[in-house]
Amino acid sequence: MIERFYLKEYLSFKNVEIAPKSGLVVFTGPSGSGKSILMKSILSSLGADTCEASLCESSVTWDINNDEYSIENEDINTFKYIKKEKARYFINNQSISKKAILKLTSNYLRHLSLKDFSDFENENLISILDNRIQKNSHDIFSLKEEYKNTFFEYKKIKADLETLEKEEKKIEELKEFASYEITKIQEINPQISEDEELLKIKKELSKKEKILEKISLANSIFENEHFVSGALDALEVDSSFFDDSMNELRAMFESAEARFTALEDVNIEDVLNRIQEIAGLKKRYGSVEEAIKYKEQKIIELQKYENIEITKDKLIKEEKKLNKKVKELAVTLSKLRTKEIDAFSKDLNCYLKELYLRDAQVVLKDMEPTEYGKDEVSILLNNTQLQKISTGEFNRLRLGILVLKSKFMNADGGILMLDEIDANLSGEESMSVAKVLKQLSKHFQIFVVSHQPQLTSMGEQHFLIYKDKEESKVKELDFKQRVDEIARIISGEDISKEAISFAKELLEKNR
Repeated sequence: MIERFYLKEYLSFKNVEIAPKSGLVVFTGPSGSGKSILMKSILSSLGADTCEASLCESSVTWDINNDEYSIENEDINTFKYIKKEKARYFINNQSISKKAILKLTSNYLRHLSLKDFSDFENENLISILDNRIQKNSHDIFSLKEEYKNTFFEYKKIKADLETLEKEEKKIEELKEFASYEITKIQEINPQISEDEELLKIKKELSKKEKILEKISLANSIFENEHFVSGALDALEVDSSFFDDSMNELRAMFESAEARFTALEDVNIEDVLNRIQEIAGLKKRYGSVEEAIKYKEQKIIELQKYENIEITKDKLIKEEKKLNKKVKELAVTLSKLRTKEIDAFSKDLNCYLKELYLRDAQVVLKDMEPTEYGKDEVSILLNNTQLQKISTGEFNRLRLGILVLKSKFMNADGGILMLDEIDANLSGEESMSVAKVLKQLSKHFQIFVVSHQPQLTSMGEQHFLIYKDKEESKVKELDFKQRVDEIARIISGEDISKEAISFAKELLEKNR
């Protein structure tokens, strides 16, 4: 729920701060006072709308999934909408995209102003129906879980089989291609790091003659080595440092000569051809490692192609088995739902009668199996498709569905925002909507803008929106102030004694 809302600088509003309570929260006020503007700003703070306010801020009790949104969850999480050059959203002072904030708030917030058909989607209606069945001591949840797991297993096997059958049509071509690719790489038979070693050999061979010639010339130093040793002895200088250096130099030259002797049998043309072959593999596959990996992958594919008939037979048997089980479980689910659908329809129409709506027709029909079964729940209002009924009828029908759903919800179902849902309704119709909202307020925090005394009198909390010298302000009303405001709604600015009496009677009756 929203525990606090703050608005700064939006049209006729300067600074507004309210502390909404749980349950049914009513906003009233004269026309043009800013009721819809305030609702729009609350929605904007939660990413569900945009406005030109400097700041819209809501403090809410919703949990935030830290892993999904990378935002630290707190006991009270603060949502902010700031509009300067562009709109920006924050949660606990951490910036968040509009897409992410909408995804988060959609789990908690419903705005019943537009024709949102999500409440009439098959998944939602099936869920309500199944919750009713579960409540009547039929363990449909375990059955649904078994069906769902079987259905997804069946879909996977079916997809594997379809892929295999597509491959089977061109199996010979695939086998030929795989064999060709394997042979091509195997003929070259590259070794990891071989290209680096070949380049090193190429480099040494290209310098072999020059290096050997220079070593040969340098070897003359050893012919005069004894003269240096003699001179050092005459000077009574320890010659070990010179002997060590000469031995190290001799070893270096001998090692180089031995390495070049080992390369005498190496054919430079063979080395160059090998480098070119490996370069061709690297150009096609990226590296020697990738070429070897690709070859091993093609070997596995070739084995699969050669064993395709065995694999296909297994998949066909498994697919038939799972298909049969899916159908059996779907039929079992459907029987339970068919048995419950009349009671579902009866209860829905009881609420619709309270809401002064015509009967709805609830139909359960077969469709292609999904993860929820083979049943589709469709609703018509007096045999009229939902797309063709009025917005007022549509929203009252949604309320009926929400009441059915709320029986299986916890206390905090989120927030419902309704802007003038009782507009153009008679007093009886308005009272019926009020009673349904009162029932829903056990599960939702409901913000509603109303112009009718019946709904206004039902509120657990009542805010008046009014203008003071062209500035819009909001204040929470006490009992006496509520009486005066409801009387104004009834009789206009010239409040009569009868209006005050009726307003007081309404409030006391609904306290």
